[in-house]
Amino acid sequence: MKCTIYHNQKCSKSRASLDFLHSKGLKPTIIEYLKNPPTKDELEEIIIKLKIHPKQLIRFKEDKAKELGISAGDQLTNEQWVTIMAKNPVLIERPIVITATGAVIGRPPENVLKVLD
Repeated sequence: MKCTIYHNQKCSKSRASLDFLHSKGLKPTIIEYLKNPPTKDELEEIIIKLKIHPKQLIRFKEDKAKELGISAGDQLTNEQWVTIMAKNPVLIERPIVITATGAVIGRPPENVLKVLD
């Protein structure tokens, strides 16, 4: 099964999701999104696959969110949220696992099971 993970090695949930994929015999394509951030178009595709609002992909607890003065209560357009993430990839929730079945955020890592059918 073809599988991609948007991964941050420093994140315990991301490492656990990657280990989970390996335990299932998968060899996912690993995208270290802090080193190779997704473009706005790629983020839009990911959000569509996740079936979520762009705001749901943002880590508001990150210092960068406080620095930018953004919060979950803000009413921005989808394009504005995506632009913020594209310019500040540290704000992107992780890990994101994508397969032909769909996409999930690996929090908790067991969520990955939803796209392994």
